[in-house]
Formats: sequence, structure tokens, C-alpha cells
Amino acid sequence: MISSGPAEFATIHAACTDAGHLPVAYFYGRSLRSGGPNLSDAPETTAEILDAVPPGMDLLLPGSMEGLASALASYRLDLVIVFGFPWKIPQAVLAIPRLGIMNIHVSMLPKYRGPAPLLWAIRNGDTTGGVTVHWMDDDFDTGNILAQRDGIPLAEDITWKNYCDEAMPVIYNLLMDSLELAAGGYAGEPQDADAATYAGLMEDDFSVIDWSDSARDIHNQVRTYRYMRSTTYPLARIETGEWLHIIRTSLETANGPEIVCGDGLSLWLLESEPGRPPASYSHRAP
Repeated sequence: MISSGPAEFATIHAACTDAGHLPVAYFYGRSLRSGGPNLSDAPETTAEILDAVPPGMDLLLPGSMEGLASALASYRLDLVIVFGFPWKIPQAVLAIPRLGIMNIHVSMLPKYRGPAPLLWAIRNGDTTGGVTVHWMDDDFDTGNILAQRDGIPLAEDITWKNYCDEAMPVIYNLLMDSLELAAGGYAGEPQDADAATYAGLMEDDFSVIDWSDSARDIHNQVRTYRYMRSTTYPLARIETGEWLHIIRTSLETANGPEIVCGDGLSLWLLESEPGRPPASYSHRAP
């Protein structure tokens, strides 16, 4: 199992053991790329994972693709399950497990291929999201589909916790189905490449609010950061010239400062904290 945190690990582990399979090792992706620096929250996440790893199960933190490949080969694995691992895995590594490597992707593939599918769903104002379990190939999120399901609610006040409450039971059931299909040799259904869209990482400018954007777009910008569990929230300069990190907003009348946005509609600031101007900016105050 290769994933990005304790919630993902717990879901994969439960599905595998309930289906009668034996997980033998857990790999935590502590960096965004092979050989890259550790994520800022890697120490805390590792500690949380350690609390969730059952006795007798190995926990490995590979720092490079070479180290990952060597470790995978040493276990003589039938199958690897990936959930939230950002590295591109080459064909030579994909071929190590006897059955292959399957990935859990939080979109209805081929929609939102890429590293940030749920962030783009929130940013675009989607009211529901999907999950796909697919075989990995040597490109990002293009492999044959084993199982998928749409209709997972994306709450107006979305957080990592309330998303997990809705999504993890769905992922558990999809993974149970996928494990049975994989054991039976199912190759999966090819994706429709013509329908594919890409969900890349948020651009640098997305961290600064431009009040000339629509109220809905700004609200979704704030929601995206709230879901990300970011240590900083998007910056905005208000009429007083003060810079704030905007934590929560409302499109409905609420207690808090009212801002008229570029489309003439109002946005209410529910929660904020003092911020500093970015190094460079071109966004005007309201």
C-alpha cells in the first residue's frame, strides 16, 4: 500500500483485510517527487501513520524511485494499491507486483486527471465528486478503469474531515469490488481520451484574491484552501488597505464585512486573520 496519510491507509487496509487479503507493507509518500524535499507536514503525518499501522506491518518512507523499486521487489508482492501518491511510477516499477498496481483517484476519470482533482472540483463549484479505481500505466491517471462511482457530496463548507466522512465508505466499497475483479484477472475498461480534462496544481496567483472576480469564484477559491488544510489561506487587500488571510466566506447575508465583487454580487467575510502583502501583486482592493 502506498498513500499519503492515515485516513487513506486505514481505508485501504480495512478493504484488503475484509476481503481476505494480507497487507504486508505500507509506504508513505513523504515528498512530491522522487528525490525531492520532504513535505512540510511529513513528520506529523508519519507519527499519525505509525499510530495506525498494525503490529507486524512494515512502514517505509522511500526517498527515491530507486529505493521504492528495491523495496517493492523485496516483498514479492501480488498487488500494490496507491492512494494519494504524487510520483510518476515508471513501467519497470509497475511491473514488479504480479498483478500490477492500482490507483484510487478522486474524480470520475477521465475527468480531472492529474495531481489535484478534488481541488479543481471545488474551485469549479462542482456540487458532487467521484472516485475511480484504475490500473496504473506509465502515464498519469490514464489506465483502464476497474470501478468508479459519482455523487459524493462536496459540502458548501467543505473540510478534509467532512469530505472523508462521505468519501471513505465509498472508496472502501469500490476497492472491495476492485480487489475481486483484480483477483479474477480483469483488465479493466479503457478510458475515453477525448473526454479527458487535466487538474494540475494551483498556480501561484491563486493564493491572492482579486476582487474583480465573481463572488462565486472567490468563494470557491476560499473553499479550496479550506479543504486543503493549508497553513495559510488566500490573501486579500480590503478597503482600509489592510491585508487579510480569508478563511471562510458566505454568499448569503451573514455577520461580517460585506464585499461587492466584480460581478456586482456581495460576499461576506466570516473568518479572517491578519496577513502580509505578497512579494508582488496586481490585485486591486474592493
